[in-house]
Amino acid sequence: MNSHTTGRAVRVTEKSPDLDNIKVEIVEVDPPKIGANQVLIEVMSAGVNPSDVKAALGHMPHAIWPRIPGRDYAGIVREGPKEWIGKEVWGGGGELGISRDGTHSRWLAIDVTAVREKPNNFSMDQAASIGVPFITAHEGLREAGLTADDVVLVCAGNGKVGQAVIQLATMAGATVYAVGRSAQGYMGHSCSTIEMFDNSSQDVEKILREKTDGRGVDLVFNTVGSPYFELANNVMAKQARMVLISTLERPVPFDIFNFFRGRHKYIGLDTLALTTHDGAVIFDDLKPKFEDETLQPFPISAESCYPLDEAAMAYQSVLRGSRDRVILNPQR
Repeated sequence: MNSHTTGRAVRVTEKSPDLDNIKVEIVEVDPPKIGANQVLIEVMSAGVNPSDVKAALGHMPHAIWPRIPGRDYAGIVREGPKEWIGKEVWGGGGELGISRDGTHSRWLAIDVTAVREKPNNFSMDQAASIGVPFITAHEGLREAGLTADDVVLVCAGNGKVGQAVIQLATMAGATVYAVGRSAQGYMGHSCSTIEMFDNSSQDVEKILREKTDGRGVDLVFNTVGSPYFELANNVMAKQARMVLISTLERPVPFDIFNFFRGRHKYIGLDTLALTTHDGAVIFDDLKPKFEDETLQPFPISAESCYPLDEAAMAYQSVLRGSRDRVILNPQR
């Protein structure tokens, strides 16, 4: 294969007016020239994350325009240090698709220090699915100081970040509960049994107080912010922590008295600040557990893998709440 041939990429040149009219172009791009300490990767699969789509809609004011979206990838090294040529690699970073061109393209240039070989037992689609959800979960739990003694509540447990949190927290030996907006049980992999509650029909606060003998939970991982903020505050034990990564509404009800009397801690996590180098370090930690199958990749549905020509449809699927992990295949 001639690694210097052009390829296609998704390019965003202007803000989209709404979800039904996402403005993306499919363009021909030359492979970027790499520096002495970089590799050129031919992208085989790329994850589509809510942040990718929000950037296309203009909800990321710090995003540089025009640009190629995408934060996660799996591919093959085509140029760079000879020991890397032909290696199958994976990665992800907060700068990709935001402050520089990202992964929704045939070609991607990355610093060699940020490149890692993907797990041998992963397909390209599986490897591309890991990035943002597991990087977010890993970093949030690290900052929160997760221990095996913790009782954890995961809000929106069937979301991809929620499922990654559940996998990592149960692997660590914590007792984990989850809450969602329907009676559907937990749909993902875990290292222990997960009890999931329906916030639309159950008194989740009462249930959790009963299950913890009135004490409450030690750690809340709130993946969607405002819809669960009041519940999360109400079930926090003394000195509990809450991780927040997103929100639907900025204003939330906040009882300052309960906050300081409970000696609570709130941890804000913005994964856009985690670079490809940060992601590589996290992947170093995760990879052995994926290879021994303690941790599992997200199931990949053929119906949720899109060619670049259907990028707008892939983006719409993500923001409309697809249960599947959505993947772009730049080679299709």
